Amino acid sequence: MGTSAANQIRIADLREPRRSGDELRVFEIAKAMQIDLAPSRLVDAARWRTGLDDFGDPTVLDRLTAQIATVETDEGLSGLGRYLIKRRLVGLLSARLRFEDFVKRYPEALATQVEAPIIVVGLPRSGTTHLVNLLATDTRLRSLPWWEAAEPIPVLGDGPAANGIDQRYLRCEADYLASKKISPLTSLMHDRHPSSIEEECELLDLDLCTYVLEWHARVPAWRDYADQLDQVGHYSFLRRQLQVLSYLRGPRRWVLKCPQHLERLDALMTTFPDATIAFTLRDPVAVLQSAVTMLAYGDRHRRLHVDADELVAYWTDRIEGLLRCSLRDVGVIPNTQRVDVEFDEFMSDDVGMATRILQTAGLPVNDEVRHQFATYVEGHPRGRDGRVAYDLRNDFGVDPADLYERFAFYFEAFPQIRKEVG
Repeated sequence: MGTSAANQIRIADLREPRRSGDELRVFEIAKAMQIDLAPSRLVDAARWRTGLDDFGDPTVLDRLTAQIATVETDEGLSGLGRYLIKRRLVGLLSARLRFEDFVKRYPEALATQVEAPIIVVGLPRSGTTHLVNLLATDTRLRSLPWWEAAEPIPVLGDGPAANGIDQRYLRCEADYLASKKISPLTSLMHDRHPSSIEEECELLDLDLCTYVLEWHARVPAWRDYADQLDQVGHYSFLRRQLQVLSYLRGPRRWVLKCPQHLERLDALMTTFPDATIAFTLRDPVAVLQSAVTMLAYGDRHRRLHVDADELVAYWTDRIEGLLRCSLRDVGVIPNTQRVDVEFDEFMSDDVGMATRILQTAGLPVNDEVRHQFATYVEGHPRGRDGRVAYDLRNDFGVDPADLYERFAFYFEAFPQIRKEVG
């Protein structure tokens, strides 16, 4: 499952992008764009797009106002960066309007039972995406493909295309192809193909309550604001969405994943007390260098300047916070419902680990399931299109030894984790 040195792709200009040709033209357009983020205009745009006006919970608009206020303090965003935030927020508001309208039309959807889910919990860049996609090949489980995460509720009257494919998939595919042209290396770090299984963080954010905004802008004030929210209420809203999506198409037992669950374990287990938790464990220094490389590469378009030092400082703090919260609250997960997924062990035998998780969840693994696993692994070899080389020291001027000292508390809690960064 390894990748040869010949397939390693080095992004040598992360700190100071050297743009030419199409990339320079995109950046000039990104700088020139003028984007109005007034909350009232975003609300009006969502209402115009959907023809609906009821958000269900009026406090959603309070959180919208809080998000925009923090974005407006980020003076480093390019016009494209602001546009991407605007497009995301209008999309979330539109999805929320459609969700509330659907529940009014089909209240019986909320009687749908959500059976004991399997939830992958762990740092971003710790193998969570590969694990949830592998588990989702088991057809007994319901999962969340990106096309559905982007538009959870069908547009009223929007039937399938002439080829029978859901219009939401086609819209998602068009966005995917466009984004690959603008940022071609992003898919090597995190490929969001419309059919790939994604995070329920996207569903939670219909309540405007997650850390996704932090991946788009420098918004520490939003991080602090969101930390004070009633997370049990937001997770209850997530459960309602899973009920509706299960009503639309089964099965009713979900496989889910979201890194931010690490700091919200109490709300997660209060809402899903029968869940089986696949708890991924990976060297946080390796996680950090992967995350900041991906973010810095994206920042060459969405920001006026790539402030690599600020980026590393923010996400070092953020990852430390996620880990400390997880250690504080991990005891709320019953031992019989938790499987620790150490990264090296998972990479060396991903099918074996997936099998153990299913068995812990009470799902027998037969030849059909093993075949589904094997087919997925064979069709998705790691690094098949090349892999980005990560280098904290040379790209970001950070000595990994300093970070290992900072994260010593995590290695003490989980001594089985191998240090990956030299």
